[in-house]
Amino acid sequence: MRSARTLLLVLTTLIACGPSTPGAGTPGANVTAKNVTSTGGVVSACVPTGPELCFNANDDNCNGVIDEGCGVGTGVLQFMAGWGDSPADVDLSVVDPNGGKVHKANRSGASGLQLEKNCPEDGCHGQNVENIFLDAHDPPRGKYAVEVKLVDARGAELPVRVHLSVRIGSRTYGADFALAPEKGQDKQSFTFEL
Repeated sequence: MRSARTLLLVLTTLIACGPSTPGAGTPGANVTAKNVTSTGGVVSACVPTGPELCFNANDDNCNGVIDEGCGVGTGVLQFMAGWGDSPADVDLSVVDPNGGKVHKANRSGASGLQLEKNCPEDGCHGQNVENIFLDAHDPPRGKYAVEVKLVDARGAELPVRVHLSVRIGSRTYGADFALAPEKGQDKQSFTFEL
């Protein structure tokens, strides 16, 4: 078990993407992930694919910011799930180190985390993303538990393909996975420790 944790920590160090040496005055410069775990495998590296595209929940240009210039909130912590034009209802939730849970029924937490979009209910017009972010320079330290869950397929083709991006300080992490109600594949869980 210890060697698996060590390997995961080494992989986590290798897979983070973003500016390699943020300046001390840069917001989030002192915020880093110590450990990243996932029920769906190791979280992948950011791979530059060109200019930033909106509403795909991806750091396309690998500058450490997810969907910048797209009118979505961002901060030193950002958790964003995107599933394109699928009619499915997918929910994103984040539990902060103090146990506060931010999700569609509780859109802001005492830690400062806030859910900005709840798609498709918020009129997302086929650009389905859910975005939870913290606009503060010094977030609470500890574990952040992230869950992405398929609530209702709403006639969507299964499995529903989802992309999750997470910003921690000046680094981003990403994961692609498929959600379907059979065999317990209706959710994916991730833990990020600051």
